[in-house]
Amino acid sequence: VPLKVLLAEDNEVNQLLMQGMLAQRPGIQLLLAELPLPGLALAAQERPDLVLLDIQLPGIDGFEVLKRLRAGAATRHIPVVAVSANAMPADRQKATDAGFVDYITKPIELPVLLATVDRLLAG
Repeated sequence: VPLKVLLAEDNEVNQLLMQGMLAQRPGIQLLLAELPLPGLALAAQERPDLVLLDIQLPGIDGFEVLKRLRAGAATRHIPVVAVSANAMPADRQKATDAGFVDYITKPIELPVLLATVDRLLAG
């Protein structure tokens, strides 16, 4: 059974980049959501093992998406990693305080992404 990773990302270039990077893990099935609400629906339906969540999504930001994931019985236990271009320590702290299990900054570095995904999926 492949492990499911849901990527919520509205930028097509970032989607392709992430698909390419995660292709190095053949045991992962990547689920893609461009917008927050379809992403929430997909998470509830598919129950992914991990969510990679862009913080700057149109309409509803990543913090609100995380709140809604935590509020749902089907999704509250899924680890969620914040993905953001904001690399300041305060941004990272805000994400940790909100309940993100980790924080990856853009531009995404392959070793960082794979190490984070491997660690969280091994849990």
